[in-house]
Amino acid sequence: MIRSLRSLLVTGIVLIIAAVLTGCGSSTPLDGPEDVMRIYRTSCLSCHGTELQGRVGEQTNLQQVGNRLSEEDIRTRIEQGGDIMPDFKSKLKPEEIEALAAWLADKH
Repeated sequence: MIRSLRSLLVTGIVLIIAAVLTGCGSSTPLDGPEDVMRIYRTSCLSCHGTELQGRVGEQTNLQQVGNRLSEEDIRTRIEQGGDIMPDFKSKLKPEEIEALAAWLADKH
């Protein structure tokens, strides 16, 4: 009886620790409307990362892009590219660019 209670307690503690370490219940940078997340995953993730942290140098970090660029500036950058970023005007629909820019502008 004591052994099974101890085992149950240890299992519960392990599950709690795992939940805390994985951020269970917390908001991640990739939380957002599913259509925007789909666009981000297929068009942006390879350079900007799973946590918006940037994978191709500091200039690709989008975690607080809303502090640096307005929604209009972000839209323009997506459409026209810049520095090392390619343009996406011919790859994404205007409404997809609009939705992505609005979501990213909210990152502060």
